[in-house]
Amino acid sequence: MTENSTSAPAAKPKRAKASKKSTDHPKYSDMIVAAIQAEKNRAGSSRQSIQKYIKSHYKVGILNFCANNYLGLSSHPEVIQAGLQALEEFGAGLSSTRFICGTQSIHKDLEAKIARFHQREDAILYPSCFDANAGLFEALLTPQDAVLSDELNHASIIDGIRLCKAHKYRYRHLDMADLEAKLQEAQKHRLRLVATDGAFSMDGDIAPLQEICHLASRYGALVFVDECHATGFLGATGRGTDELLGVADQVTIINSTLGKALGGASGGYTTGPEPLVSLLRQRARPYLFSNSLPPAVAGCASKALDLLMESNAIVQSMAAKTQRFRRKMKAAGFTILGANHPICPVMLGDARLASCMADDMLKRGIFVIGFSYPVVPKNKARIRVQISAVHSEEDIDRCVEAFVEVGRLHGALP
Repeated sequence: MTENSTSAPAAKPKRAKASKKSTDHPKYSDMIVAAIQAEKNRAGSSRQSIQKYIKSHYKVGILNFCANNYLGLSSHPEVIQAGLQALEEFGAGLSSTRFICGTQSIHKDLEAKIARFHQREDAILYPSCFDANAGLFEALLTPQDAVLSDELNHASIIDGIRLCKAHKYRYRHLDMADLEAKLQEAQKHRLRLVATDGAFSMDGDIAPLQEICHLASRYGALVFVDECHATGFLGATGRGTDELLGVADQVTIINSTLGKALGGASGGYTTGPEPLVSLLRQRARPYLFSNSLPPAVAGCASKALDLLMESNAIVQSMAAKTQRFRRKMKAAGFTILGANHPICPVMLGDARLASCMADDMLKRGIFVIGFSYPVVPKNKARIRVQISAVHSEEDIDRCVEAFVEVGRLHGALP
C-alpha cells in the first residue's frame, strides 16, 4: 500500500459480549459496600484521643480499647499546653525540609532529649517512624551487606528493607536456631544487621533480645530494634524492650515513634551512635525530602518525655491494669497472646466471629477491632485490645464483662 492510499484499515474483530452470568453474582461487591458502610457506622464523631472515651451514634458512652495511647498522654493538659505554646511561637509549620530552613530549636532540643532518654549519642527526627524505617536501611547498607529480619516484623521495616540493596534473610518468628543458621549463612557479607520489632503489634509478644544480642555478638552483627510498641511503657522507666531485658548497651540502633505513647500525634526517630545519625542526615531520603515535624507535634512529644522522665508512676499504673485485664480474661476462658504487654490479642480463629463480636462489643460501649487475614495469618483472627494508663479498674472490669457476655452469645465461651 502506498503512502497516499485511501484504503480503509482492516476492521478490528468485535469483542465478544460478556456473558450475562457475569452480572448475576453481585454478592462480592455488595459485601465490599456493606463492609465500608459498617466501618462508617463505627466511626466516632469526635477525636479518639480524649483519654478513654469517644462519642458515637450508639446510645451509650464508648470506652476506647483500641488506641495506641498507652500512657494517656495525648490528652494530658501539660502536653496539650506545650503544643499550643509551640504553635504560637513557631506557627503551624515551617514549610520546608530540615536541611533548608525547617530546623528550629524545638527540633534540636527534642532530638537531644530523645537521645538522652534512650541513653544514646544522637537522634534524628522524621515525620513518622514509617519514614525512619524507610530511610535507615537504604542509607546504611550496601550490596556487600546483609540484613536479617524476623518474618513478623512491621510492614514499615519490611518496606524499608526492600528499598536497600543488601542481601536479605528472613528468619522464623522468634526462632533463634533459625536466626543462627541465617547468621552463619550471612558470614560472607561485609556487614550484618539483625532487624526486629521489640514488641510485635499483632501478638503482643516480645523479641528475645538477650538471645538476639548474644548471637549478634558471636557472629559479628549489629542489632536494630523498632520500639514503637515499647517506648514509654516497657522497662522499669519506660525506655523499651532493651531496658526491660537488660541489653541497652548491646542494641546499636533504635527506631521509634512519637505517635503512640509519647503524645499520640505523629513523628518518628532513629537514635544511636553519632556517626550513624550524621550519615542519615546526609543520606536518608525521607529526612532530606520531607517537611520537618510540625512544631506543635514536637512540643507535645517533648513535654511527654519530660513527664515520663520525671516519674515512672504512669508506667506502673499501665502495667498493673494490663495484668488485671489479662488475668480476668484468662480466668473467663479466653486465650490471650503475649505476656505483660498492653497489646492483648483475644484469639478467636474465625474472621467472621472476630468481626461480629467486635460489633457487639461496640453496642455494649466497648470500642475494639477485629483483625483477620491478610493482617494476621489465616485462621488466627483475633480482637486486639489495648490497655491505657487512663483506664480505671472499673473500665477494665466493664470490658471483661462485655467480652464474657458477647463471647457466650456467639459461642466463643461455653
